[in-house]
Amino acid sequence: MVTYIARRLVYSVPVLALASFVLFWAVRTTFDPLAKLRQSHDPAVLARETARLGLNRSVAEQYGLWMKAFLTGDWGTSTRTGGAVSSMIGSALGSTLQLIGWGVLFAAVLALAIGLYSAARQYSAGDYAFTALSYLGIAMPPFWVGLLLIQILAVWPQQQFHLAHPPLYFVGLHSPGHSGPDLDYFRHLVLPVLTMTVGLVASWSRFSRATLLESLTGDYVRTARAKGVPRRRILVRHALRNSLAPFVTVVAMDAALLFGGLVVTEQIYAVPGMGRLFLDSMLAGDVFTLLPWMLVVAVAMILFNLLADIGYALLDPRVALR
Repeated sequence: MVTYIARRLVYSVPVLALASFVLFWAVRTTFDPLAKLRQSHDPAVLARETARLGLNRSVAEQYGLWMKAFLTGDWGTSTRTGGAVSSMIGSALGSTLQLIGWGVLFAAVLALAIGLYSAARQYSAGDYAFTALSYLGIAMPPFWVGLLLIQILAVWPQQQFHLAHPPLYFVGLHSPGHSGPDLDYFRHLVLPVLTMTVGLVASWSRFSRATLLESLTGDYVRTARAKGVPRRRILVRHALRNSLAPFVTVVAMDAALLFGGLVVTEQIYAVPGMGRLFLDSMLAGDVFTLLPWMLVVAVAMILFNLLADIGYALLDPRVALR
């Protein structure tokens, strides 16, 4: 296992190098780091900043200087806020990891439960109901789900019962003066987690149902039934166990996409995460934040794909680690 992980990490280095260069080239040719400075019409200042940032060199030379600084911990300074990019990304990454952690855990458990129920009672009324709800969840856009949940679970109860504060908060992850995993934190967490998990539960439950139905047609299941093994034991210890490997792979790959894909959810609930940081930086043309952000997301996706492969191998001994 250790050799496999080390080999995969080594293979990831050229992939990251190529991806980072393509991203650097795309951002450099799309955004102008000195766009605001050009409006001042001061040629001396413009020439000095151009030389300081190395913008008068070739793209390859600029990439080499930027990557060297990135690897040594110098991620630059944001032109939007004036703060250190490393601190901004570190803070945003912490907020996004909280949403991803709770959201993926909740969505995976619920999707497995729904998939197990639907597979065990195929073509029943409950199976049809969950199928319809899953299609509805896949079709609903996150921004609409978020606004609907705010209205139903926060605004309406406060108005209906004349509460001083809504039962669930929908701005940030903490109220002023609060920190850590207290009651206030969970009252802030419920709505954004529900918003991001509606689509995940819908798609993952369909996938788990399909893999469970495929497992239930296997020869080992027919043999277990012939031996008189109870139905519940067949479902949990045989079918579910064998369908976990592909399910974990899908969960890990989707979780990697969430690192930069929670733009809508974080914008609705004012969560200072990676998605909101990307949107604010892109709208402001903040090149010095966009480049490290993209590389951090690329690293996260590679690591989560590695975790998916490792999980697949651990859950299915037939998979060879090569």
